[in-house]
Amino acid sequence: MLNTQDLHVELDSESGLVHAVDGVRFSIARGQTFAIVGESGCGKSMTALALMRLLPENGRITRGQVQIADTDLLQLPEREMRAARGGKIGIIFQEPATSLNPVMRVGDQIVETIETHTTLRGPAARAKALEWLKKVGIPNAEQRIDAYPFQLSGGQKQRVMIAIALAAEPEVLIADEPTTALDVTIQAQILDLLKQLQAEQGMAIALITHDLAVVKQMAHQVALMYAGEVVELAPAAEFFSRPLHPYAQKLFAALPDAGKRGGSLAAIRGTVPALTREFTACRFVDRCDLAQDACRAAPPELLEPSGGHWVRCVLHRPGSAAQGAAPVSSTAAPAEVATGAAGDRAAAQPLLEVRDLRVYYPIRAGIMRRVADHVRAVDGVSFSVPAGRTLALVGESGCGKTTTGKALLQLLRGNAQVTGSVRLNGQELGALEGAALHAIRKQVQIIFQDPFGSLNPRMRVAEILEEGLLSLHPELPPDVRRERVRRIVEQVGLRADALERYPHEFSGGQRQRIAIARALAVEPRLIVCDEPTSALDVSVQAQILNLLKQLQQELGIAYLFITHNIGVVEFFAHDVAVMQKGVIVESGPANQVLNAAQHDYTRMLLAAVPRM
Repeated sequence: MLNTQDLHVELDSESGLVHAVDGVRFSIARGQTFAIVGESGCGKSMTALALMRLLPENGRITRGQVQIADTDLLQLPEREMRAARGGKIGIIFQEPATSLNPVMRVGDQIVETIETHTTLRGPAARAKALEWLKKVGIPNAEQRIDAYPFQLSGGQKQRVMIAIALAAEPEVLIADEPTTALDVTIQAQILDLLKQLQAEQGMAIALITHDLAVVKQMAHQVALMYAGEVVELAPAAEFFSRPLHPYAQKLFAALPDAGKRGGSLAAIRGTVPALTREFTACRFVDRCDLAQDACRAAPPELLEPSGGHWVRCVLHRPGSAAQGAAPVSSTAAPAEVATGAAGDRAAAQPLLEVRDLRVYYPIRAGIMRRVADHVRAVDGVSFSVPAGRTLALVGESGCGKTTTGKALLQLLRGNAQVTGSVRLNGQELGALEGAALHAIRKQVQIIFQDPFGSLNPRMRVAEILEEGLLSLHPELPPDVRRERVRRIVEQVGLRADALERYPHEFSGGQRQRIAIARALAVEPRLIVCDEPTSALDVSVQAQILNLLKQLQQELGIAYLFITHNIGVVEFFAHDVAVMQKGVIVESGPANQVLNAAQHDYTRMLLAAVPRM
């Protein structure tokens, strides 16, 4: 259905020519799902954009072929390519917040696709758009069809993006992190929908994701990318039962689960190398525990040690002494839990206390726009987070998790009616104004769900990270401030040259790491983490979770961890609160809630989690 040969993509940058995609080749059969996995910055999304001919202005395809049936998309004039996009080949973009038109109603955006690529017009096209909104699980679709993107939650925007991509029923669908912003129940619904459409229409799917459990559930073939090239290509069953490349083995070892609780995850040291350099050795050699002299002698070729299973590694050359070496263990060694005086003091007192928190948004109607009713986004929530502990807040998209986090930080004043008590260290945050509220920001920070929307596009990373220090810690000398910024960038897995770049020059996962670094830089006592690892691949997620856990043990930091990743909750959280329609329906210690859930809604959430 789709055949890609020797695809090369280059980008112009201030630091030189970036070889973003270097000789990638693969094919996808009708009715098959081909998964592309790998770390952020390895070229997955750039491959997807190249297939659609939607590269940024500084990018170009220098060589290769992309064929659907007998048509080479790279040779089509732009007029014909516009007809192919959406009709023959569709795409679900990674960041719906920046992909949806902010001044168009979401229904109009779906209708636009339907009218462009099908024969439906007017009311018939709108009826089809409404049908797609219902299929992707948008609640109250009849009302939401006339909503603007800013009126929807992150997960709901992602579902609208999926509806737009599927509305014209393309022959090939590129799904770039299609379920990243979705909770597990909607994720299961969307994956089932994709399987159903695939079975009915024979649609081929190129699935780009960092969620290996989703890959195991969906994919027929898997390609593992690293530093712009494919390093392993295999049938999915073979890839999961017998990964050959050391990079693949390390990815499996980095997956969080309850069995690694109390320890640390097997994070991969270092970062993906800069793609501006010419490679004269294996691109993974500096991070590989099994590296040999032969790995540094020349770039390895793609080998086929068994039928249909390809790997780019000298360990699998015929006759190699290391061939068949035991895979890297997937269980990390337990780490010692900090029990020092600071940790004991932190655990002794509640840091955050929330009582009967309510957030109501007014619904205005009529010519005078009077308040006719309220949306009860958060309706009587109570919980506490002791210092040095993590409370995970889980639930479906739109249940009020993010609203709760923003209300705690007093970020909804003037936009909603907020009542209830929020105390940090015994201090009532709702009563603070001006300088007093500014001062408390030293103690509490937030990692927003959408890093692209929360990072200033006109500021370099160094300026973004120093901004908080300048505002909240003006007493720090410039050299101390710069050293702290440099150290925190390394801790979140970015190279030092990232400090001089702008947010648009990074991938989604890399931008998320910048947002995490910004929150950590001011050394707060409480961090509200709103889906902090949703855009991260498993290796970087392991690095971030290890860092957050280390800081918690050393400094007694508390986390309110808003997430839909149950694997992360199993590994990281001490306590869990399950939220549904603005209220907490079940809460308690993590082991108790996850292993012996009492509420039907909690059991439904856990049943929808894809497992390895």
